[in-house]
Amino acid sequence: MDPVSQLASAGTFRVLKEPLAFLRALELLFAIFAFATCGGYSGGLRLSVDCVNKTESNLSIDVAFAYPFRLHQVTFEVPTCEGKERQKVALIGDSSSSAEFFVTVAVFAFLYSLAATVVYIFFQNKYRENNRGPLIDFIVTVVFSFLWLVGSSAWAKGLSDVKVATDPKEVLLLMSACKQPSNKCMAVHSPVMSSLNTSVGPQAAPVTSRSSFSLSSKRQKGLQNDSHQWKMKGSRFFSHYIVR
Repeated sequence: MDPVSQLASAGTFRVLKEPLAFLRALELLFAIFAFATCGGYSGGLRLSVDCVNKTESNLSIDVAFAYPFRLHQVTFEVPTCEGKERQKVALIGDSSSSAEFFVTVAVFAFLYSLAATVVYIFFQNKYRENNRGPLIDFIVTVVFSFLWLVGSSAWAKGLSDVKVATDPKEVLLLMSACKQPSNKCMAVHSPVMSSLNTSVGPQAAPVTSRSSFSLSSKRQKGLQNDSHQWKMKGSRFFSHYIVR
């Protein structure tokens, strides 16, 4: 019988049912999920520019981008609606540092979790011989917890910047042809960010458009007016009943 079969028959894999190995296995899966959704992302958007002179129009302008999100290096050509002259446009922003740091932490967390899980399963006795093994494991876990917090927070901010920079409405503002009322500029489809949203979970902040911002401002003013009215009613009630 080979060593692996002997260890399995001896019940060594039962350690996976314990919190120590079970949580490490979960960390292994989460690390894979994190660097796969972020590091393997590629997306794009499509725009259309309909000029007054239809021969100068371009109704299918594809803009592709991917990890590590050096958006300022993503360039594409669009019509200017002024003859055959074309404008070279580049996206705005660079989120490569936060994205690469997040993926690096995820990869190293995956490697350490894999090594720790192997030690828990096959070298459990040596791991528990003295306090050095658990102490080192605890210190490394604390370090990775801090790196996860910093990396996910930085990438959440970077993802928010990526969403703003790749918003078709914001990209259309970069085109000179779209600044002329006679030309019609439209967004055919927006980039799909679902996998990037899952990489950071609830920390991914949604993009706030100008219309939603103005709506929220109006709601905020309405709430302020309501609170002011309630304060006036309260003061009148106090002066009428309490003072008397």
